Amino acid sequence: MENLKTSTDVLFILLGAVMILAMHAGFAFLELGTVRKKSQVNALVKILCDFSVSTLAYFFVGYSIAYGVNFFSSAEVLAQKGGYELTKFFFLLTFAAAIPAIVSGGIAERARFNPQLAATFFLVGFVYPFFEGIAWNNAYGVQDWLKFNFGENFHDFAGSVVVHAVGGWIGLAAVLLLGARRGRYHKDGGIAGAHPPSSIPFLALGAWILIVGWFGFNVMSAQTLDKISGLVAMNSLMAMVGGTLVALAVGKNDPGFVHNGPLAGLVAICAGSDIMHPLGALVAGGLAGGLFVWMFTLTQNRWKIDDVLGVWPLHGICGAWGGIAAGIFGQKALGGLGGVSLGAQIVGTLLGVTIAFVGGLIVYGLLKRSVGIRLDQEQEYDGADLSIHNITATPERESLW
Repeated sequence: MENLKTSTDVLFILLGAVMILAMHAGFAFLELGTVRKKSQVNALVKILCDFSVSTLAYFFVGYSIAYGVNFFSSAEVLAQKGGYELTKFFFLLTFAAAIPAIVSGGIAERARFNPQLAATFFLVGFVYPFFEGIAWNNAYGVQDWLKFNFGENFHDFAGSVVVHAVGGWIGLAAVLLLGARRGRYHKDGGIAGAHPPSSIPFLALGAWILIVGWFGFNVMSAQTLDKISGLVAMNSLMAMVGGTLVALAVGKNDPGFVHNGPLAGLVAICAGSDIMHPLGALVAGGLAGGLFVWMFTLTQNRWKIDDVLGVWPLHGICGAWGGIAAGIFGQKALGGLGGVSLGAQIVGTLLGVTIAFVGGLIVYGLLKRSVGIRLDQEQEYDGADLSIHNITATPERESLW
């Protein structure tokens, strides 16, 4: 009976990993539809290669830092219990690989390709798993300290903070170090060019792929079948709907905002999806949708931060809101299941975004000083990073381009 349970859990978490793996196609098409046509090939290649580098970084370094587990045993040992630990690694890898996928949208159209792959390795190998271990594996005694001082641990069921806020705040660091795209703003600070999305259909396709995969992201964070909860699915649905409708209203029917609204809601519900009431999820997701529209407009137009896909407002801000929202709407007084502390949520969220922002500054700062992270002027205007675009045309390659 135990073997049957283990085999079922292997299949369960494997399906979750596959659903989240498919979300990376969503990241790719969301970026593809948002950037200008000259940058579309770069976006597609970058997402796939970032995932591959993330796999190596997490396999050799990151997973061990987060969970103290390595894969250097014999195949016989690794296959024990149906290989559950291996499928769990695959599942958690798809979370880790979301970090560079998130960052990719912020730095689009002016970041050099090879330095970004190097950044991916260090972020997924060291920065992300450091906080992942704190939040999800009780590393360094931080959770014990929070429980002692606030009565409860920091709660992040599916990664509002661990994945999304961390990715978004790393993205902010990278965007600030890169600077704006050439021609985006005037020297006096005025807006020179808005650079509208190149393809609303591709943008919408990316959003829909992410929405569908998100139910694997959230529901299957239970990691074993006996812990699955329909409450997580319902809360994810309600937050998605709330984010969509508020973004529709606040964003004045703008299709870019409409398709990012559900993503904002889903980012925000990850942390508390297992403890909130569906009405609380609707409110939390709706606030996230409005927060994204407001912060995206503010960062682009007033603060002149050229975050192409708005990854800091979407993932960084809405992810942080999700961590705090779990401490509000998870309370029994608001219909939640309880077992959560607002104080612990605030402190845990602040810790996560601090580690992410400082880690991003260190990684991208060192790369900027050593090898450079920005395309030169000619490459940027052409939309080409020569490391992937300078390919000699041959009849055999014509079909690829």
